[in-house]
Amino acid sequence: MSDATWRAWSPGVRVVVRRLRDDGPAAGEPRHTDVLGEVLAVDDEGVVVRTRRGDVRVPAADIVLTKQVPPPPARRHPASD
Repeated sequence: MSDATWRAWSPGVRVVVRRLRDDGPAAGEPRHTDVLGEVLAVDDEGVVVRTRRGDVRVPAADIVLTKQVPPPPARRHPASD
């Protein structure tokens, strides 16, 4: 993959990063997983993304595909009676 794509990101942009799984998936399980969230840091070693579940460091060697994505949709408020 081209370094220019994710290396040019600035903190605060919302992205999805497809990465190789680091947990040794079993036969028949997907080899990749997606990390969706806000970029916290980018350096030569990889990228740090803040997800709903916490901060995730994705090593450069594990990055398969990347894409900037739009902000999440606004939360819907429950209808009041």
